Amino acid sequence: MPSYTAQNICSTVFVMSKAVSRAAWVMIGFALIAASLHIFGRGGELNNLIYLIAAAQVIVAVAIGTVVNKPDRRVWPALLLLVSFLIAAQIFDNRDSDSISTQVISEALFLTVQLILVCGLFVTVQNRIGRDALNVIFDSLIIGLGSWFLIWVVFLNPARANSQDVFSVTAVRGITLASSAVVIFMLATLLFGDSERTPAVWLASGAISCSLVGDFLYATNQSGRLQINEQITNSPYVVSLFLVSATILHPSVSTLSSHTAVRSKQPLLGRLVLTTAALVLPVVVLALTTPTDETDRTVRAVSVFVLALAVTTRVIFSVRASASLQERLIDSAQTDALTNLPNRGLMLEHVSTAIIKSRFNGCSPTVLFIDVDRFKNINDSLGHSAGDDVLISVAQRLRVALPERCIVGRISGDEFVVLDAKSKNQSDAVLLADMVLESFHEPLSLRQGDVFVSASIGVAVHDQEITMTADDLLRHADTAMYRAKDAGRNCVAIFDKSMLERVNQRLAVETALYRALERRELRLVHQPIIDIDLGDVIGFEALMRWDMEDGMTVSPAEFIPIAEETGIIVPIGSWALLEALTHLRGWINQGICRRDATMSVNVSPRQLHDPNFVAVVNEALMRSRMPADQLWLEVTEGVMITQPEQALDTLRRLSEIGVRVAIDDFGTGYSSLSFLQRFPIHRLKIDRTFINELASDANARSLVKTIIAMANSLGLDVVAEGVETVEQLHALNDLHCGKAQGYLISHPVTPETMASTVAGLDKIGKWPRLRPLK
Repeated sequence: MPSYTAQNICSTVFVMSKAVSRAAWVMIGFALIAASLHIFGRGGELNNLIYLIAAAQVIVAVAIGTVVNKPDRRVWPALLLLVSFLIAAQIFDNRDSDSISTQVISEALFLTVQLILVCGLFVTVQNRIGRDALNVIFDSLIIGLGSWFLIWVVFLNPARANSQDVFSVTAVRGITLASSAVVIFMLATLLFGDSERTPAVWLASGAISCSLVGDFLYATNQSGRLQINEQITNSPYVVSLFLVSATILHPSVSTLSSHTAVRSKQPLLGRLVLTTAALVLPVVVLALTTPTDETDRTVRAVSVFVLALAVTTRVIFSVRASASLQERLIDSAQTDALTNLPNRGLMLEHVSTAIIKSRFNGCSPTVLFIDVDRFKNINDSLGHSAGDDVLISVAQRLRVALPERCIVGRISGDEFVVLDAKSKNQSDAVLLADMVLESFHEPLSLRQGDVFVSASIGVAVHDQEITMTADDLLRHADTAMYRAKDAGRNCVAIFDKSMLERVNQRLAVETALYRALERRELRLVHQPIIDIDLGDVIGFEALMRWDMEDGMTVSPAEFIPIAEETGIIVPIGSWALLEALTHLRGWINQGICRRDATMSVNVSPRQLHDPNFVAVVNEALMRSRMPADQLWLEVTEGVMITQPEQALDTLRRLSEIGVRVAIDDFGTGYSSLSFLQRFPIHRLKIDRTFINELASDANARSLVKTIIAMANSLGLDVVAEGVETVEQLHALNDLHCGKAQGYLISHPVTPETMASTVAGLDKIGKWPRLRPLK
C-alpha cells in the first residue's frame, strides 16, 4: 500500500511538472495577446485592468513555480519584491497629481526596480560567468559604456534641457535611465558566459529586454524628440510581466543562478558583432552631432575616454591571453602530460643540438633508452592508475639519480630516454647506465603499496661513422634496449654495428614473410611418430619450412617468432592446418599409412586468442574430410600462462568437437599439475632435453619415469621427442613409453617421399628387437 501511494505521488508530481512546463510557453502567448489589447484597446480602464491582471498572474506564477520547480531561494523573493515595486511605481505614476512628492516617489520606485534588477543579475552572472570571466566582463563593459553614451546623447541630455519637472524628479529619472546601461552590461555578461543558455535564461533575458524597451520609450517621450502613445509605452512592461511568469514556471529556472554545463560552441560571433557595434555607434554619433553645452561636452569626453580605456585594456588582456595560450600549447606539445618530462619531439631536438655541439667540444653524446620491465603486468594486476603512479615515480627517481647535466624524457608508454650531452666515451655511458640500474634497487612507494621494478637499458654513443641524425642515435639505443630484453631484462646492452646488421636482417625477413604465403615459399615437411611396441607409424607431426625465392632457406627458429610477434602466424597457421590435413587424407587414400593415422600441428598462443580459430579448424576438417579425432593440436606450456582463461575457452570448444590437444616440449616451461587438471589435455610430449641423457644419466631417467607415471595416472598419452639413438629408444620402452619420434626413426620428409619412408619403417618391424651389440 505505501509503495502504491508513493507511486501515485511520483506520477502526480511528474504530471504537475509537465503541466507547469507547458504553462511557461502558454504565458508567452498571453503576453502577445495582452500587449495587443493594451496597444489597440480603447480606454484607460481596460489598459489598467490588463496591467493589474499581468501583475496578479506574476504572483500566482511565482507561488506555483516555487513549489513545483524549486528554484534558488533567492529567486522568488527577488521577483516578488521587483514586481511589488514595479506595481507600486505604476500606481503612483498613473495618478493625475501635480504633487512633487508623488512624482519623486514614483521615480524612486522605478529606480529601486532597476537596482533590484542589477543586484539579481549580479548574483546570477557571478555563478554563470564561467572560465573566461575577464574577457566576458570587458566585452560586456564595452557594450554597457557604448549604451551609456547613446542613452546620454539620445535620452538624458535632451530630457535635461526640455524637462519642466523639478531638479529632484529629473535627477532620479536620469539615474534610473542611466542604470539601464548597467542592466545592459549585466545582461550581456549573462549571455556571453560559457554556461549553457537554458530556456529560463532566454525568457528572463526577454523579460529584462522588454522592460528596457519600455524605459527607452518612456524616455523618448520625456526627451521631447517624439511623442509616443502611452498605451504603446506601457505594453512592453505588460509583456515583461508575462515573460517573468514564463521564466519562473519553466523547469530550467531551478538552474538559473547556478553554473550549468559548458557550451560546446561559444558565441564568439555574437560577442564580436555586439562589441563592434558598441564601439562604432558612439563614434558615428560623436561625429554627426554637436555638443549642446559645456556639460554635454564634458560627459561625452569622459564617456569616450572611459570607453577607449576599456577597449585598450581589453586588447592588452587579449594579447597577453593569446601569448599565454600559445606558450601553454607549445609546452603541452613538447611535454609529456603525465610526468612533465620532455616528449619524443623535444628530446629529438635536444639530441640534435648535442650532436651539432659535439663537433666543436669533443664530447660524444650518449642516449640511454630505458624500458620498464613487465610494466603490462602492473597495469593488468593493479590497474592503470597504479601504472601511472609507477611511471611518475620512475620519472622522479631518474631525475634524482642522474646528474643535472642529463636530460630525462618520456617518449611513449613505459619508455624513457636519457641524454648526456657531455659524456666523453663509452665508459661514461656505462657508468651512467649502472646508476640507472642501481636507482631501481629500492622499491617504488605507491598508494597501493611498495612495488619493485627493473629496467632494460640500451646505450648508444654518438659515432660519426654510423650516427648521422638524432633519430639514428635514438633508434640505435632502442635496438640495444631490445638486446637487453632478449638477454633476460634488468641489464644493459651497448649498441654496436653488428646489432644494426641483425636489425636490418630481421626487418628484411619480416618484410619478406608478409608475402611468403602468397608466393608459395612456405612448405610443410612431416616427421613420423611410431608405436614403439608395434613398430607401426601411427601419426605424423607437420613442420614448416621457408625457402625464399633467392634460394636462401630461413630457419623456423628465426621466422616463427617474427610471425607470432607480427600476427602473420594466424593466416600462416590456418594454411598449415589445412595443408597438413590434406596431406594426411591423400596418404590414407593412397594406402601409404593406416586409416586411423593422426596429424599433429603446432599452434601458437596468437592463434588460440584468435576468436575465429575454432571456425578455422572446423573448416580445415571439413575441406580435408578428416575426422576431428585424427587431429592433434600441439601447444606449449606458455599458452596456459598467457591469458589462460581465453586459451582454456578455445581449447575446450575444440575438445568438444573431438580435436585432441597435446602439450609440446613438456617440462621446459611452466609445468603445473593444476593447469593439467583444468585444461583439456590428452597427450604429453617429453622434450628432447630429457631424452638426450636418458641412456646415461640416472637423474634424467628418473625424471622421464616420473613424467610417464604422472601421465598414466592422469590418463594422458605420452610421446618422446628427439629420439636419436637405439639406447634411448630401448630405455623408453623399458619405462613403458608407448610412442616416439626423432632422427633415429626418420628425419622430417616431404609429402612426396612419405610413401618410401613409411614403407622403410614398416620393414624394420618391432623396434625393441634392435638391441645394441655388447
